[in-house]
Amino acid sequence: MKKISALCALLIAFPMSLFAQGSDQPDTLILSRIRKQGIDNSQVMEILSMLTDVNGPRLTNSPGFKRAAEYARTKLQSWEVENVHFDYWDQVFGRGWELKRFSLSNTAPTWWPVIAYPRAWSPGVKGTIRADAVYLDVEKESDLAAYKGKLKGKIVLFSEPATVTPSYSPDATRLTDSTLQVMAEAKASPPYRRRYSPPTDEQKLEYLKWELCQKEGAAAVVEVSSRLEDDGTLEVSQATVPYPPDVPYAKRIPAWSADAPKILPQIVVNAEHYNRMVRELEKHVPVALELVLETEFTPAERGFNIIGEIPGTDLKDEVVMIGAHFDSWHSANGTTDNAAGSAVMLETMRILKALGVHPRRTIRIALWGGEEEGLIGSRSYVMRTLGVSQDDRYPYDSVQLTAAGEKFSVYFNMDNGTGKYRGVYLQGNENVMPVFREWLKPIA
Repeated sequence: MKKISALCALLIAFPMSLFAQGSDQPDTLILSRIRKQGIDNSQVMEILSMLTDVNGPRLTNSPGFKRAAEYARTKLQSWEVENVHFDYWDQVFGRGWELKRFSLSNTAPTWWPVIAYPRAWSPGVKGTIRADAVYLDVEKESDLAAYKGKLKGKIVLFSEPATVTPSYSPDATRLTDSTLQVMAEAKASPPYRRRYSPPTDEQKLEYLKWELCQKEGAAAVVEVSSRLEDDGTLEVSQATVPYPPDVPYAKRIPAWSADAPKILPQIVVNAEHYNRMVRELEKHVPVALELVLETEFTPAERGFNIIGEIPGTDLKDEVVMIGAHFDSWHSANGTTDNAAGSAVMLETMRILKALGVHPRRTIRIALWGGEEEGLIGSRSYVMRTLGVSQDDRYPYDSVQLTAAGEKFSVYFNMDNGTGKYRGVYLQGNENVMPVFREWLKPIA
């Protein structure tokens, strides 16, 4: 991450401090002080390392999340940020989960280590399991009968083999100035609205496959990673709780819930390794696997966000808020998504306190929990603190605001990874376009 990220976040989020009183001209003194503090005394990389190397991953309500949250709270308090606290949600989120030990090896026809990772909230297995692999080669419902009585104690290869296409494009590219200009001049996109789609035959078959594996007593289920374009990078999220496809998502119990039904251990495997095992089985060559999977669940409890603020002066009831989501998935240390944003926001608060500024409006930081599971932390905060939407359709403008919501000024969020700020997404609010253009000029 470049130091410019934290500097730009600061300059964008707090423009009222950057302009001389009663003038449209930038306050060059405060700009110079911010730049000097951010460049000469930057702590953003140290903060990022503590959130990731030391305290990552940060799965919601997991021990890792709590360790990282305690670190963030302690740092904010050490900078004398005020009202630092854990903002607990009204509702119980569910169980925490942590991976204690894991390995998956192919032991026959030859031995090799399999690139794989368990899904979050997957149950573990007792000790070391050595079992034959079975490829569930099912194209239609009638194919399922051939596997009855053959899955008990087996490790089931659940997915179809993946199509791996080589990429000849660079892994990363930089948006050109012309592309940015097109984006800057674009009109607001129409809002996304989820439309109901009837269950497909493929979804129905998927459920029947899960049902068969559970009824037959499979030892574990192995799926192929769906992210094939990123040089074999695994894409791993939560464990599947099988439901018939006609059950609405709102009525499904997620894997983290204390009331979640018993499910099978679930593992995601790199596409090339998964395909190799399927090819061997299709040649009628037996495949044997050795699995170690030790997980730990913690009791269900409420989730929380991390909040702190720098109180304002004459306009202290008006709030300028900055934030990023703090939780991450479990299969990496959560750097890009989104310790980068969290580190920038923490560094922003540090710089402001180091400079001893006294903003007119209260500046509040929020590091959200439960965002990966459905924006739970931020939604909870908004409903408890700012107001509740009265409708569920566009333009979503029937909102019952609280007194705090009536005076709320603006919220800035960072969730686009690392790198230099080159603009601000309007989130459909075109009225702020001329304001942002003026604010960005001093750092263009």
